[in-house]
Amino acid sequence: MRSGRQCSRSACGRAAVATLTYVYSDSTAVLGPLAQLAEPHSYDLCSEHAERLTAPRGWEVVRLTPEFVPTGPSPDDLVALAEAVREAGRPRPAVAVAEPVPAASEITRRGHLRVLRGEG
Repeated sequence: MRSGRQCSRSACGRAAVATLTYVYSDSTAVLGPLAQLAEPHSYDLCSEHAERLTAPRGWEVVRLTPEFVPTGPSPDDLVALAEAVREAGRPRPAVAVAEPVPAASEITRRGHLRVLRGEG
């Protein structure tokens, strides 16, 4: 699926293809394919920045895939988009408007109770 997300690095406008996550307890940086959803504690990187990534001294970098290649939309994505557009363009059925109910006339009142005369 094509991503609308950009690289997290400053001044980089390229499309993100990988997600970087730090495991602080293990002193490990994990670089994997682009995550489905953007997470607040992970970083999206373009292919150039993913390839050049280095970890701080004493840390290990784990690369889950050797290469990160941008992917375009799959045929399933395009079919889903076309179905959504068709559904949005379908005419909506008319909503039936209820006829107004004739008002009942009040005959007498005692305290909070009323006696009403029914119409028709």
